[in-house]
Amino acid sequence: MYIKDIKEEEYFRSADGCILCELLHRKNEDFDLRIGYSIAHAVVPACEKTVPHRLKESSEVYYILSGKGMMHIDGESKEVFPGQAVYIPPGAVQYIENTTGSDLIFLAVADPEWKGKDEEIIT
Repeated sequence: MYIKDIKEEEYFRSADGCILCELLHRKNEDFDLRIGYSIAHAVVPACEKTVPHRLKESSEVYYILSGKGMMHIDGESKEVFPGQAVYIPPGAVQYIENTTGSDLIFLAVADPEWKGKDEEIIT
């Protein structure tokens, strides 16, 4: 049995500006984790937003845990709330905006797993 405790993991600021903790990713494990996707715990601090970016090969799903915000995908924008899952197709230009005074927290699932070379920041 394999269990990871988020309280024991490290967070970092990703290229898109999000604060991330990679919960499950094959590159971080010292055994053969047999999954083709990755899961990250993501935080967008109060009144911040990520920068527009795209994953060229991977699709993503954001599952909103707490807070609320505005999801932007390929020029379309919709408000997001806890309990919602957002599908982001490969190649779509995306960013998420925290519209509140508290953290926006979500899980980011990338399939196939997230790779730095797959991510393109849009300037």
